[in-house]
Amino acid sequence: MTGSILIVDDDPVQRRLIEAALGKFGHSTIVVDSGEAAVAVLDGPRGQDVTALVLDLVMPGLSGIGVLEAMRERAMSIPVVVQTAQGGIDTAVLAMRHGAFDFVVKPTSPERLNAALVKALKVEELGGKIRRAAPKPSLTPTFRDLVTNSKAMERVIQLGQKASASNIPIIIEGESGVGKELVARAIQGTGDRRSKPFVTVNCGAIPENLVESILFGHEKGSFTGATERHIGKFVEAHGGTLFLDEIGDLPLEVQVKLLRAVQMGEVDPVGGRSAVKVDIRLISATHRNLLQLVRDGKFREDLFYRLNVFPIFVPPLRERREDIPLLARHFLVRFAESTPHGRVPGISDEAMRLLEAYDWPGNIRQLENAMFRASVLCDGDMLGEDEFPQIRAQVHGIAEEGGRDVTGTDPVAGAGVTQTKAAPQMPGGALRVLDERGNMRSLADVELEMIRMAIEHYNGQMSEVARRLGIGRSTLYRKLKEYGIEPEIDRM
Repeated sequence: MTGSILIVDDDPVQRRLIEAALGKFGHSTIVVDSGEAAVAVLDGPRGQDVTALVLDLVMPGLSGIGVLEAMRERAMSIPVVVQTAQGGIDTAVLAMRHGAFDFVVKPTSPERLNAALVKALKVEELGGKIRRAAPKPSLTPTFRDLVTNSKAMERVIQLGQKASASNIPIIIEGESGVGKELVARAIQGTGDRRSKPFVTVNCGAIPENLVESILFGHEKGSFTGATERHIGKFVEAHGGTLFLDEIGDLPLEVQVKLLRAVQMGEVDPVGGRSAVKVDIRLISATHRNLLQLVRDGKFREDLFYRLNVFPIFVPPLRERREDIPLLARHFLVRFAESTPHGRVPGISDEAMRLLEAYDWPGNIRQLENAMFRASVLCDGDMLGEDEFPQIRAQVHGIAEEGGRDVTGTDPVAGAGVTQTKAAPQMPGGALRVLDERGNMRSLADVELEMIRMAIEHYNGQMSEVARRLGIGRSTLYRKLKEYGIEPEIDRM
């Protein structure tokens, strides 16, 4: 095989054991003893040789979760197999939500670890082939291309169609992965700019020192490294639509120039002598609460009101579960066109009920990835619950009720690993009002439990937690400090 497995573990004995085990199966390895060293390898010249990671979850300094977050910030799609001595279902859920491909518990057998890596490499290899072979998406999709049959999305489509008839600024709100860019493209494809450029900028993925240059352009020699003239995304989108994704991540100093561009219809390139007129349709998107950012002084109030002329909220997948079967089958058909076997597997009723019961914190993007993985690893003609082990572990861990402990085999951690999880106090995650003696619980106790439940339910997205609880983000963090809660650590 080509490439190397990056082994990350602070325990020298574990590092030697894993290195020897993987060597017997023919894998070449790179071994490091910390999360910081792992990120350095991934950022360095050897990073392009890394095909998968075996990552310890609990380490001093940068933890395994920290490494996963660093990889996500860098848009790295390298598969990760997490291993830890903490084998509970909550640990598995936390690792999977941060992008881990699979989860094994120490001490694990070499065969189990190798099987997880082989599956991870197989999915990544086929995923690369599909990305290379897939045709470029249509430049002019319309609202007819949205795969939906839900009432919640009818409102989105109605607003989008109205918005497409004008050139007013639009802001699309919603959690990560709900399809905000697809809605933006449908607005473009329905309006009179359908044949014009559609230029996308992910504001959260641009290095802060390059944001102004990428958006507004620069002249040759205007700063160190500016060896050529760059026209910028605003000029590139002239006559068409500029889609600014994650607008809430823009630095404050860049927001000033963006406000001028929106107000005056012109941009000032870095190092330029004069402003450049532009004619664009501006669509912004965010998963954050912009109004709260304004209150916190992190987003300009005048820019907020300039952008928030026509807001459209795209609901999360858990609020339109009737779309899950449609989307699941849509993805299966799409993947079949590019996979080597070229067939469309069916999906059992039990598996579909499992998908419908899951909350999908990563929304449509997570469902797409789950269907891709299942279709690649399926050996038969029918997808069952076994093709969705992580989702089954999470759904079954949440669904058990009745005030009793639940003990069973963790399908994520592997056969023979048992886990015990206390069932919710009441069905549906409801809060208990009375204590064990039948007395009213204190308001502080109820508030603490409510905050914990909200952090878990919204996958640690603190802006969404604050919005749903009806409090400001600064108030939420103050309460977290008062109760001694660290969001990620608290859910371990």
